[in-house]
Amino acid sequence: MRIDAHQHFWKFDPVRDAWIDDTMSVIQRDFLPKDLQPILTENNIDACVAVQADQSETETEFLLALAAKNELIKGVVGWVDLRKENAEERLAHYAKNPLFKGVRHIAQGEPDDFLKRKDVQGGIGLLAPYDLTYDILVFARQLPAAIELVKAFPKQKFVLDHLAKPQISKGLDKEWPTNIAALAEHPNVFCKLSGMVTETDDFKWKQSDFTPFLDVIFTSFGMDRVMYGSDWPVCLLAADYTAQLNILQEYIADFSESEQSKIMGGNATSFYDLKLKL
Repeated sequence: MRIDAHQHFWKFDPVRDAWIDDTMSVIQRDFLPKDLQPILTENNIDACVAVQADQSETETEFLLALAAKNELIKGVVGWVDLRKENAEERLAHYAKNPLFKGVRHIAQGEPDDFLKRKDVQGGIGLLAPYDLTYDILVFARQLPAAIELVKAFPKQKFVLDHLAKPQISKGLDKEWPTNIAALAEHPNVFCKLSGMVTETDDFKWKQSDFTPFLDVIFTSFGMDRVMYGSDWPVCLLAADYTAQLNILQEYIADFSESEQSKIMGGNATSFYDLKLKL
C-alpha cells in the first residue's frame, strides 16, 4: 500500500492557529478527511498518518475521533505533555487506542537545547514500553540536540520530520549533511521525505533544487528508513498535492520496484505498526 506518512487536519481557529497568518490565506480554512480523500484517490495513495498541529490533548482527541470514523487514517501521532508528572498516565490512557501510534512536540518552536532537557528526555523515555514512536520536528540548527537525544535512547523509535527543514533555496551548507549523517548512524532513526516545498524562498522552486538534499538523505538513511509524507495542507503554500508528490516520485523513478514500495508505504507501515487490510 502507498501511505502518506505525514499530513494534518484542523478546523481553522484564528486564535489557536495564529501561526497561520494572513500570508498563508490559502490554508486559513478547515481541512478534514472529506477534503483529503479524493486527493489521495487521485494520486493513488491508499491511506495516511495524521500528525498533530496543535500542542494540546484536545488535538489528540480530535485526530483520534477522525481516525475512528475514517478508514483512510491508519494512525495518529498526537501530543502529550511529556514534561508533566502525569505523562506516563496519559500515555497509558492513549496507548489503549490501537490508532494512537506516537507523540510529537513542535520542538522547532522551543529553545535549541529543548531535546536535551532532563524533563523532556524523561518523558521520551516513557514511550518505548508502550511501543510509541517520537516524531522529531526541529530546524537544521537544532540537529545537534536531536543527535544527543537519539543517542540516549537506542531502543526508542524516532523519525525526523521534514529533513530538519534545511533552507532548500540556499543549497547545501556544511553543517546539515554532517548532522544528518550523524543522526542516521543510529539505526532506530527514520526520516520523512516531507515538508520540502515550504522551505524555499518565496515558495518558488524547481525539481533540481531538491536533488542534493535527497541525495544526502538516501546516502545517510538508505532505502529502509525513509518514508513519504506530504505535509498537506501546509504544502499548499508552495505546491498542490500532486506537484509535491511528483518531486519524490521523479527522484525515485529509477529505483527498483521493491525500493519504491518501501519508500512509498512499506517503511511507514513498519515504523508506525500500521494495521492494514491488504
